[in-house]
Formats: sequence, C-alpha cells, structure tokens
Amino acid sequence: MNIVFLGPPGAGKGTQAERLEKARGMVQLSTGHMLREQVASGSALGQQAKGVLEAGRLMPDDIVVKLVAERLDRGAIGTGFVLDGFPRTRKQAQELDRILAERGIRLDAVIAMKVDDDLLTDRITGRYACAKCGAGYHDRNKQPRQAGVCDACGSTEFRRRADDNEKTVRQRLAAYHEMTADILPHYRRQSILREVDGMAPIEEVTRQIDEVLEHLQ
Repeated sequence: MNIVFLGPPGAGKGTQAERLEKARGMVQLSTGHMLREQVASGSALGQQAKGVLEAGRLMPDDIVVKLVAERLDRGAIGTGFVLDGFPRTRKQAQELDRILAERGIRLDAVIAMKVDDDLLTDRITGRYACAKCGAGYHDRNKQPRQAGVCDACGSTEFRRRADDNEKTVRQRLAAYHEMTADILPHYRRQSILREVDGMAPIEEVTRQIDEVLEHLQ
C-alpha cells in the first residue's frame, strides 16, 4: 500500500508516518531525510542539492523529483511507502504521477490532515525540546514532570526552534494553504483523496488513518 500524507508543518505527518512504519512495515519516505542522505553521500545529486542549500534558495522541483525517483529505484519499500513532505505543488503532484506510472507503482490514497490554523499555531509556538536528547515538550500540553528537568535524560537545557514563532508559523500556514489549493482537487479528481482530523489527539488521528487504510484493502 502506497500513500501520501498532506498537511502543514506541525500537523503530525512525521509522527503518523513513523507509526505506520512500526505497525504495518511501511517505509517513510521523507524528502528531508532523502535530501540529507544524498548530501552526506557526496553523490552528484547530493552535491547539486547542497549548492542550493548553501545558497539559501528553495529546492527546485526537478531536484526534489529526482530525490524521490532515485529512492523508489532503490526499492526496499517493505509493504508500501508513506510519502511525507512531497508533493507540495501541483507540478510536483503531476511529476509524482509520472514517475510512479513509469515504474508501475500505484498510489492508493492521499491522506490530508485537516487543521485549525489558530490551534495549530498554538501547538507549534508552544513546543520545545531537550537540548541534549531531543525529547519534545510543550508549554501547556506536555511539560517535564519536574520543572526544568528532562524526563528522558535529566538534562536541564532546553531549546526552541527559531522559526517557531507566531508570525513565521502563520506565514508557513498561509503558504501551505496556497500551495495545496491546487493539489487537493488534483487528487480528488483521481478519487484517492481522504481527509482526517489533524487536530485530534495522536491516537485518534492514528485510528482515523487506520480506518482509511482498512477500507483500501
């Protein structure tokens, strides 16, 4: 089974993809992971991507498409894959259709995580992490059992992402909605678009995704 997760930053796509890996043996294909892997390998594609990153430019569609195509050609996708972070534009969606068709791979579902912008902004701006082990916390929803001390490793140092502020988050959400305005109809016409409540608790989102996948089998 092969699916795509659509959702803005902070919607929980990565968390749910990891859960599908563990529960169903599906492979998470994150464009971020693939990009870092290629850069670290020193491949021609990685060097091309590295140049774009170092110049501070947005990654061109052709490079992202090549990343996905190269990963699919390597195989080893278990019982299927979960694309996380791709496609982000209508052009990328069309290119994904092409590279899948060329390889005889079927996309079974595109699962869009519906969000409330105000609630998602609160979720993102309140999050922080242990600087040592990376354990995640939130100002309101998940604080350490002992104030100022990481539950996982006992460190007293924490950090927040510089871009986890309200202005930046709202800009990212606006950009996401603008980009996906064309993607959702693209997949709706193919009758493979499904929607889940991305603001529900993690376990409930997992249940909704499982329900979607069960109906596909």
